[in-house]
Amino acid sequence: MRVNGELKDLATNVTETDVVEPVAIDSPDGLSILRHSTAHVLAQAVQAINPEAKLGIGPPVTDGFYYDFDVAETFTPEDLKALDKEMARIVRGGQRFQRRVVTDEEARAELASEPYKLELIGLKGAAGHGESSGDDHESVEVGAGELTIYDNVDPKSGETVWKDLCRGPHLPNTRMIGNGWSLTRLAAAYWRGSEKNPQLQRIYGTAWATKDELRAYQHRLEEAARRDHRKLGRELDLFSFPDEIGSGLSVWHPRGGVVRMEMEQHARRRHVADGYTYVYTPHISKEDLFLQSNHLITYKEGMFPPIRMDEERDADGNVTKQGQDYYLKPMNCPMHILIYKERGRSYRDLPMRLAENGTVYRNELSGALHGLTRVRGFTQDDSHLFVTPDQLEEEATKVIAFVISMLRDFGLDDFELELSLRDDDKEKWIGSDEFWEYSTNALRNVARTSGLKLTEMPGEAAFYGPKIDLKTRDAIGRTWQLSTVQVDPNLPERFGLEFTDRDGQKKRPIMIHRALFGSIERFFAILLEHYAGAFPVWLAPVQVVGIPVADEYAPYLGAIIDQLKGAGVRAELDVSDDRMQKKIRTHTQQKVPFQLIAGENDRAAETVSFRFRDGSQENGVPIAEAVRRIRLAIDEHRQVVTKADLEE
Repeated sequence: MRVNGELKDLATNVTETDVVEPVAIDSPDGLSILRHSTAHVLAQAVQAINPEAKLGIGPPVTDGFYYDFDVAETFTPEDLKALDKEMARIVRGGQRFQRRVVTDEEARAELASEPYKLELIGLKGAAGHGESSGDDHESVEVGAGELTIYDNVDPKSGETVWKDLCRGPHLPNTRMIGNGWSLTRLAAAYWRGSEKNPQLQRIYGTAWATKDELRAYQHRLEEAARRDHRKLGRELDLFSFPDEIGSGLSVWHPRGGVVRMEMEQHARRRHVADGYTYVYTPHISKEDLFLQSNHLITYKEGMFPPIRMDEERDADGNVTKQGQDYYLKPMNCPMHILIYKERGRSYRDLPMRLAENGTVYRNELSGALHGLTRVRGFTQDDSHLFVTPDQLEEEATKVIAFVISMLRDFGLDDFELELSLRDDDKEKWIGSDEFWEYSTNALRNVARTSGLKLTEMPGEAAFYGPKIDLKTRDAIGRTWQLSTVQVDPNLPERFGLEFTDRDGQKKRPIMIHRALFGSIERFFAILLEHYAGAFPVWLAPVQVVGIPVADEYAPYLGAIIDQLKGAGVRAELDVSDDRMQKKIRTHTQQKVPFQLIAGENDRAAETVSFRFRDGSQENGVPIAEAVRRIRLAIDEHRQVVTKADLEE
């Protein structure tokens, strides 16, 4: 239940003045509690089988949970089978989750054999203030307030059979976990997310309110595996990650390059039409720029090591000029700021909208890399808008409308917004109350004007200003965060940016950071999985392939292919030695939108036959009509799978 806004165990005592709300097990909060409780059962099972295992942490995560262990030998798939059996026994036993408040000294005494728990006890205050390291969710164990241990109590004997340091809350007993859970995979993870710490063994699992929901989730996983962009990238010959270049650095093959080019050119046309100006900036900069922007203070771990340059020596090898450190840029914004700062600006110049497809570099850990969605070198479709304070709401409204319109061009249409608000702790943000109130209300009005579902996220704003994140749902129901609209008065202040207002006074502009796709690589991967490789016609690497029934019809069909090429269609004629049925199968596997087939009847009637992605066919289409239909499907950004998709 939720008591006065806080999640509590059902065993909590409440008073008549408390505001009490139920928490259903299939609600987001309920699922988190279910999953965290299942993680405890996993940890108990591990120590039942391997008493020497040391406990890390076991938080709920999206769609499941994990628990980290320090064990002498790595876990194997066979171990998961044994753990599954032991967990089922614990679940059936109906052990009670019983909360107990302890002092730091009592916790240390009870958990003396658990070194990682002892470390967390020392972090109690830090975790409560959100100073957790990365993804390891120490806050599930300790907080800024009282310290608690959860005992797993045998319902028959009343004996405590296992215990864990934990904030809770938990289910009343293990039987409520039911049978909608499963262990899913093994991984390695550094303690508290730092490679300087010991590497632990991580076991992932999932838990749902019912067996049917578990099966539905497993089906989604199977579908996600079928759509995995890394797999499709190989099968469709779109991109690769050569070992010779290095981890997290992609190369784009001709077919993938076609899709990317279409994406970029469409976005460029839309941006120019909406008043953006494209700029270009280098990939590397002197250290001073990133010191002034503060990236080398707050983001240094995410940046590649420096490159020492500009040192000069005389003939004897003595240094006559000291060198300087240069860094690969992790973000484009400091360079866009320098473009603004190059000359004096007036209120008449604002809003200034600068856009760039700028490649940036992030020093990601090798274990975090994942295809095109997490790489070390990627291209941000970055825009930075410089506005007067009274232009903020109007310009942010335009940005959100533009972003939604653009994403709809790519076939995405299920959106929601998150508004990140400042933390209540004054020490965690800068600027005046007036600025925060004004800018937050401006973004709130923008979000409401959009008509999309809005969720407000207290405490999630950057220290210098609020932001709106746009999320979209793909074809199999997964949510992706794409575009961000970030209000930033901080960098204009750090760089001393000014504009001359109507009253002749020098004033500070506000900067809006806006990434539409986030990164072109990641957005490409999202689209590839959304469409399972079968892109809409306008994005397809090859839009039409001609397949003659026999070699003698190749010249006739080749002339039609040439006509399509002349109309701006990406069309090819298959004159390979393969038999016609093999050609059809090959191009179906390559997910080509249109296969045009021609034989004697077509040549005699000056027609062509369409074969669609679903295997259906339409015969006897006049050549001019075929060209018109294909061109229309491209111009209207249609997704064509069947004959019906081509009809007007």
